[in-house]
Amino acid sequence: MSLLRAEDLCVARGGVPVLEGLTFDVAPGEVLVLRGANGVGKTSLLRVLAGLAPPVAGRVESEGAGYAAHADGLKAMLSVRENLEFWADLHGAGIGDALERMNLAALAERAAGSLSAGQKRRLGLARLLVTGRALWLLDEPTVSLDAASVELFAGVVRAHLAGGGAAVIATHVALGLEEARVLELGAYRAVARAAPGGFDEAFL
Repeated sequence: MSLLRAEDLCVARGGVPVLEGLTFDVAPGEVLVLRGANGVGKTSLLRVLAGLAPPVAGRVESEGAGYAAHADGLKAMLSVRENLEFWADLHGAGIGDALERMNLAALAERAAGSLSAGQKRRLGLARLLVTGRALWLLDEPTVSLDAASVELFAGVVRAHLAGGGAAVIATHVALGLEEARVLELGAYRAVARAAPGGFDEAFL
């Protein structure tokens, strides 16, 4: 059983293919780390996996995912608790122990706009805990986090995996998740093809 399957996937950015020939599965209890140089297509791939952009070719099969992008997606005037409640209501869930698990309980009544960059990032990641989704897609989730918060995040991911969840994480840094499979995207760079007339398709 897979929570996510990508088959012969071709992914574009700005209409130009950047990755092609991607086939992989992610099963319950697994974490897949996407690696590659800046611009290789990590974010573009995650957006396709999340259903936010269509693939150029191939297909993606999943039951839906919780997606944490570069932006934390917070409402600055709402408190930490109110932000989580907003997302929980959207998914028909409650916030449960999300505040405690992401070390936000002491900040629960603070306006999100007054938080530090690291605190905002932890709140953005806490949204995943209230989605009820088994599959998490995360784009550079540890940006702005200190070492203790990175360790906290790794523990939250491990608990999610132990509960039958799965995660796909694009990152440049070590997360302390030694059990993760690594997918090097450089091997799947799309090959530029010559268009009729001798021009490179990538520049048309």
